[in-house]
Amino acid sequence: MSLDVFLALLTFAFVSSVTPGPNNMMLLASGVNFGFVRTIPHMLGIAVGFVALLLGVGFGLGALLLSFPVIETGLKWISAAYLLWLAWKIGSSRGMGEGRAGAVPMTFLQAAAFQWVNPKAWAMALVAMGAYTSAERPVTSVLIVGFAFGLVNFPSVSVWAGFGVALRGFLSDPTRLKWFNILMGVLLALTVVPILL
Repeated sequence: MSLDVFLALLTFAFVSSVTPGPNNMMLLASGVNFGFVRTIPHMLGIAVGFVALLLGVGFGLGALLLSFPVIETGLKWISAAYLLWLAWKIGSSRGMGEGRAGAVPMTFLQAAAFQWVNPKAWAMALVAMGAYTSAERPVTSVLIVGFAFGLVNFPSVSVWAGFGVALRGFLSDPTRLKWFNILMGVLLALTVVPILL
């Protein structure tokens, strides 16, 4: 892979990782409700889970998904249902999670597993593998794409948790926090629309 192509890949990885989507909406809400430190396992889970998904797609899952449309359809419905459940959980939250019994941020394993039902993650993985891998060097190019996303993903998603932390003071008012969580829930639920269309 030439340096120009690798730089284009890094740019794609950054833009696709930092733009709004289910992961980033949840990280924003987690930053507000739990703070940055308690959100780190969630961010790490996204980074590791996405690279695992990306490598899986590069090494054959993408072709399987495209070969069997029923799998793609099933994944869409599972993804939509799970996103709506998460949107309800976020939208119905009424207080910041620090010190509250039962309030916990998403764990590393939950965030990593979520990548496998995250429609934006699948779209990113399919596009990245389709655009930046080479038939002449398939294994090497898949690993390079995984490496590029590994470099860029964690810092990109961290920005959203940081935004959430920056909003904590403003959202310490229970009414503002309630409406923020409702807005985040609605925005997350709206990410379901493109999945089903």
